[in-house]
Amino acid sequence: MGYHTFDAGRADKLEDAQQRYRSLSAEELHWALSPDSDETVADLGSGTGFYTDDIAPAVESVYAVDIQEAMHDYYREKGVPDNVDLVTSAVDDLPFDTGSLDGAFSTMTYHEFASDGALNEVARVLNSGGTFAIADWAASGSGRNGPPVDERFSAAEATDALRQHGFTIEFEAVRPETFLLVASAE
Repeated sequence: MGYHTFDAGRADKLEDAQQRYRSLSAEELHWALSPDSDETVADLGSGTGFYTDDIAPAVESVYAVDIQEAMHDYYREKGVPDNVDLVTSAVDDLPFDTGSLDGAFSTMTYHEFASDGALNEVARVLNSGGTFAIADWAASGSGRNGPPVDERFSAAEATDALRQHGFTIEFEAVRPETFLLVASAE
């Protein structure tokens, strides 16, 4: 599935900390990903690097993956941490070796790339036991913020898809507008 991609012309909206942290705080992302200082992780749908910047100090390296080069341009202007590599790629065709990542996370972008191909790729690039943390807009939400409701997934749909691709669900929370899932790769 997967639907629209966020308009890079509105990238400034992705830097509104007060608004972004209402959906997922930096502390909650750290808890979900549980990064270690020697790990390599990927931010899938990194956009302007808002959440990438929160994780970068906690790990050895981060791949900021986005399909739009314009988002990387914005991130470059903002300033990219030394341990972050910008990767222009779709999630269903990741340029990483099999089992090369310790973790991956998606913040409000799962609905943009959710497909068998993308989940196969995430499963392929994560090492055994690697963490995949997803925070996204819930299908049960009002639609006042984020994508239209008909472009969203429920936590149950995302959980089922992850299980079908070999992930074990470690945590699931459904909120009024969003959901948070933490899964581990086989």
